This record gives sequence, structure tokens and C-alpha cells, in this order.
Amino acid sequence: MGKTLSIALFCVVMMFLLFKENEAGPEVAALEANYLPMFGVTQGSLRPQDCSPRCTTRCSATAYKKPCMFFCQKCCAKCLCVPAGTYGNKQSCPCYNNWKTKRGGPKCP
Repeated sequence: MGKTLSIALFCVVMMFLLFKENEAGPEVAALEANYLPMFGVTQGSLRPQDCSPRCTTRCSATAYKKPCMFFCQKCCAKCLCVPAGTYGNKQSCPCYNNWKTKRGGPKCP
């Protein structure tokens, strides 16, 4: 009897919390939809599986494709965004733009 009561109480509490979360508004729901705890970031709208094609485009004009792809994918996994084009436009992705090497140079291509 006590176990059944505990399960019922747990279900009621979970339903209350679920309905309470939905009252937070669309802004909070949109932020939570972009949050991926495994990467620890909330920025960007890409999913990790979208990084490879975006980085292929980003690195298409360089002579150093292998290192470009390595760092682009690393940056995309962290920032969940890749700037448009093959060069520049980093202002559209602040995380990608502001991630620096130990020496202070840009980490992301």
C-alpha cells in the first residue's frame, strides 16, 4: 500500500512540475531547445550532425583542408554554429569568433 501511494504521489508531483515548466513561456522553451548539456553550450542552432557539411563548405577554398576541417568541427561542436562562406563572417557566430588559442590567435577557421 505504501509503495503504491509513493508512486501515485511521485506521478502527481511530476505532472505538476511538467505543467509548471510549460508556463515559463516560449522564450524559455526556445532556449532550452538549443541547450545541449553534453556540450555545455546554449549558443547556435546547429545540431552536432550538421557540423560536417557546414565545415566542408567553410574549408572548401583552403589548401589546408585537413587541419581546417579538424578545427572547424571542434569549434562547431562547442559553439553549434559555423559562419557562412569560406572566409570571414565570424561576427555572425560570436563563440566561434571569440575562441582563441593559448597564444591569443583565432582557434576557429
